Amino acid sequence: MPDVIINGPDGRIEARYHHARAGAAPTALVLHPHPQHGGTMHNKVVYALYQCFVRRGFSTLRFNFRGVGRSQGSFDRGEGELSDAASALDWLQTYNPNAGSCWVAGFSFGAWIGMQLLMRRPEIESFISVAPPANMYDFTFLAPCPSSGLILQGDQDSVVPVESVQKLVTKLSHQRDIKIDFRKIPGADHYFADRVDTLVTLVDGYIGDHARLTGKAPASSQGRGTR
Repeated sequence: MPDVIINGPDGRIEARYHHARAGAAPTALVLHPHPQHGGTMHNKVVYALYQCFVRRGFSTLRFNFRGVGRSQGSFDRGEGELSDAASALDWLQTYNPNAGSCWVAGFSFGAWIGMQLLMRRPEIESFISVAPPANMYDFTFLAPCPSSGLILQGDQDSVVPVESVQKLVTKLSHQRDIKIDFRKIPGADHYFADRVDTLVTLVDGYIGDHARLTGKAPASSQGRGTR
C-alpha cells in the first residue's frame, strides 16, 4: 500500500494506492468525509471501503482532500474538493490505462463529491454512497443519474436523517434504467460505530454481484482491516 503524491489543482495531494495484479483490473476511487469535521482518508469507514475494493481485485486509491494531512491548499466548500477528486481519478486512470471499469465510493461529504464526479465522468460505471448528506447539500444535479449503485444509511443517524436519504433514493429509483440498492443498517449512527462489519458485508456483496472483474477475485473477508 504505497504512499503516493499527486499533483492537484491546488498543490500536492497525499494518497494511498493499491495496484491490482491483473492487467485490466477495474479501478476504484474512495472519498473521505468533511475535512472541517475531522474527515481524512484514514477514517474507519473510508478504510473499510478501500479494503473491500482491494480484496475484490480493484486497483484502488484513497486520498486526502486539500488542506488535510499532507495535502496542500485549504477547504473550498466542495468546489475545490471536486477538482481534487477529478485529479485523483486522472492519476488513477494514467496508471491503469487498460482498466475494465471504474467505480467511485464516498462517505458523507465524500459521497456528495463522489456523486458530482459521477455526473462529470462517464467512465464511472457504478457508485457506493455511505450516508450521503441529502439534508445538507443539494443533490438535484442527479437528473438524470447516469449509473446504478449502492446507498447505505444507518437507521440511527442523527446527522443525516434516514428520511432525507429515502427521499433521494426514491427520486433516483424513478429514473429510467437506474437501479438503486438502498440498505438501512439497523442500530448504525452516522459514524457506523460497532456496525462497520455489517457495512463491509453489504459492500463486499454488492461489489461481488455487480463488478466486471478480470480473472478471479480474492476471497472476501468480512470485517477485516477496519480502523
